[in-house]
Amino acid sequence: MGYYFSKFLFWIFGWKVDGVIPKGIEKAVMIAAPHTSNWDFLWARCAFFIMRAPVRYTVKKELLKFPLNLILNPLGAIGIDRTKRTPGKSKLSMTEAMIRLFDEKDKLIVLVTPEGTRSYAPEWKTGFYRVAEGAKVPILCGYLDYKNKRAGVGPMFVVDGQFEKQLEEIKQFYRPIQGKYPENGVK
Repeated sequence: MGYYFSKFLFWIFGWKVDGVIPKGIEKAVMIAAPHTSNWDFLWARCAFFIMRAPVRYTVKKELLKFPLNLILNPLGAIGIDRTKRTPGKSKLSMTEAMIRLFDEKDKLIVLVTPEGTRSYAPEWKTGFYRVAEGAKVPILCGYLDYKNKRAGVGPMFVVDGQFEKQLEEIKQFYRPIQGKYPENGVK
């Protein structure tokens, strides 16, 4: 159902799918950028249905209870459990909880918005990199280019510990890509 509905929407609105997830990649952190609109979710979800890519996104595990689970699960939601590690200890950080998810799953590609907001964010949050580093998985660059009506997957980065250098290379890929609201995109 999701595949055919997505193909129909892309056809009606003139969108195309460009890149795909490289063969053999079963675990990865996928960046979703530029993230400038609530519409990004619809177009990204449709693109992944068309690619037949099992991309997931995180929500609080409490949201995956009836009746919301009937909507969120088919759309790729995966619950994050940030409960306390042991009695008297603090909750897991989001990064630790996501690394735990990768440890528990044989296959997992998780979508992350490093901007952390739909507004312009001059500094990206580093969690996507820390999760990829901790889980020992690559980073994929997912994108939505509203100007050219293209959705897809760009380059893959293997985390090498040189965060600043790799972040600049990643941002370099995203700079020519235009979000729905270009003024909020990557600078």
